[in-house]
Amino acid sequence: MIHIFLAPGFEEIEALTPADILRRCGLDVCLVSVTDNKIVESAHNLRVEADKLFSETEFSESQALILPGGWPGAKNLAEHEGLRELLIKHESLKKLTCAICAAPMVLGINGLLEGRRATCYPGFEEHLHGAEVSEELVVEDGNIITGRGPGAAMAFGFAIAARFTGDEFIKNLKEGMIVKS
Repeated sequence: MIHIFLAPGFEEIEALTPADILRRCGLDVCLVSVTDNKIVESAHNLRVEADKLFSETEFSESQALILPGGWPGAKNLAEHEGLRELLIKHESLKKLTCAICAAPMVLGINGLLEGRRATCYPGFEEHLHGAEVSEELVVEDGNIITGRGPGAAMAFGFAIAARFTGDEFIKNLKEGMIVKS
């Protein structure tokens, strides 16, 4: 199972594009609300229904955790104590952890980017504590994938999907979606 976390103010394209790509790959994806309501309002006032609430979700079998950015979505993710604890435990198991736009700050302020390469939305670099900051659209460093912003959402989604499928599958998926590499 791959978990994507929705907090009030999340960036829609950064949550839903990876979810779409991963589901096209036949992977199990669960949208998880970090609030007490399955309906979560995005940064641009779209209301999205999560599959589950954080409080009712079992994460022991999670293969990947994905944090979309957006403001104040990333701030709301950073303030969620249960998510913070989950991220630290997930990282200790060296499982895939992904964050895009402002959300890499959640990893940075929790010490998960120390000694790693990472990218983020311009202006959030100071929160990537201990990271070597890059301006690339997508940066992969071991079990952590970070994306720069909304324009990187598709490349970010494909980078995550590639960890679970082969290059040939991704190539065919991109062709079918008319995505130029």
